[in-house]
Formats: sequence, C-alpha cells, structure tokens
Amino acid sequence: MIGRLRGILLEKAAPEVLIECNGVGYEVSMPMTSIYTLPEINEEAIIYIHFVVREDAQLLYGFANKIERKLFRLLIKVNGVGPKLGLAILSGMSADQFVSCVMHDDVTSIVKIPGVGKKTAERLLIEMRDRLKDWQMQISTPATDAAPASSNFDLTFIHANNTKGDAINALVSLGYKQAQADKAVKAIYQTDMSSEDLIRDALKSML
Repeated sequence: MIGRLRGILLEKAAPEVLIECNGVGYEVSMPMTSIYTLPEINEEAIIYIHFVVREDAQLLYGFANKIERKLFRLLIKVNGVGPKLGLAILSGMSADQFVSCVMHDDVTSIVKIPGVGKKTAERLLIEMRDRLKDWQMQISTPATDAAPASSNFDLTFIHANNTKGDAINALVSLGYKQAQADKAVKAIYQTDMSSEDLIRDALKSML
C-alpha cells in the first residue's frame, strides 16, 4: 500500500502530476485544490496517496494533506461517487467549503459540479452529513486547510500559445463537457493569464 510519496516534482499537467521518488516516476491524479499548493517544477514535494488496484490498472490519487485524502475516501464511499467525481468535487471547492455545503444542505452549489445531478447531490448531503459530524474540529486547524486563495502553482512548462487549450483539456479531464469548458475559458481569457489562472477562474465561474 502506497500512502505517501516524497520526491522531485517533474511535471504538472492538471489534473495529473509526475513525481520522481528514488528514480521511479509516479503519475498521480490530484484535485486542483491540491495542485495549487504544490511547489515549483524540480522542487521536492510531499503528496499523500490513495492507492487503487484494479484488474487492469494501479491508480494513484494524490492530496496536499491527510484531511483532503480523508474527505476523498469518504466521498467515494457514497453510492454513485467514484474517484473521478471525487476529484471533480475537490477541484471545484476546498474541503471546508464542501463540508459547509453539506452542513447547510446547499444542493445548488453541489449540482454545479460536473457529473452531479440533483439526486446524486441529495444523496451526498444525506450520506455525508452523518460522516462529517465531527469534521468541523478537524478543518478548523490552519495547517490542514485546503487550497489558499492564491498559490504558486507553476505552469511555465506549458507553451504560452497553448494556454487556453491546456486549461480546457484540464477542465474536460475533471468531467466538464468540451463546449462548457471552452465557453468558460474563452469568457474569462486575457492574454496575460496563466493556465492556472484560467483553470481556477473558470472553475469559479461554473460553480
């Protein structure tokens, strides 16, 4: 069981990263809230892992801290919620924002996440409410907060001329429809924006 990786961050191609540990490169899928907190390329990073073994693949899902990973593990226990949807949820909102939605029965915010219909949103609220009874005490600790308002997310390895394309591809990978992602990115795009800015602002505009 792989629980944590510590190594050199080689690539960021949201929502995946490549981290080298002792000469081995691991491809890890991560929510955007965790990617925002990563250091720059070629710097050391620590990623907490949820390891999934299937007949046809071994998959690594990574998180900035144990709290985000714990919430992800609770999410995928909900009927109809798989790892891809779990990543989409944690890409659109931080752990404490999601908990707040659950505690306040905020169906409206949750149904805006790609792949979440009204029935799934209602199921999430019902099933997660009991599981998150003691969560407030955990998320109140500053050290375990999810993504900060600003970040040092480095996408300089992406060619400037393809900034919009990479942002759109990242959103599609998170579950948004091509047309929806294209519309959101083009609506906010400015020439001086990085792919990070586009992804983050596009997510905000759709949630």
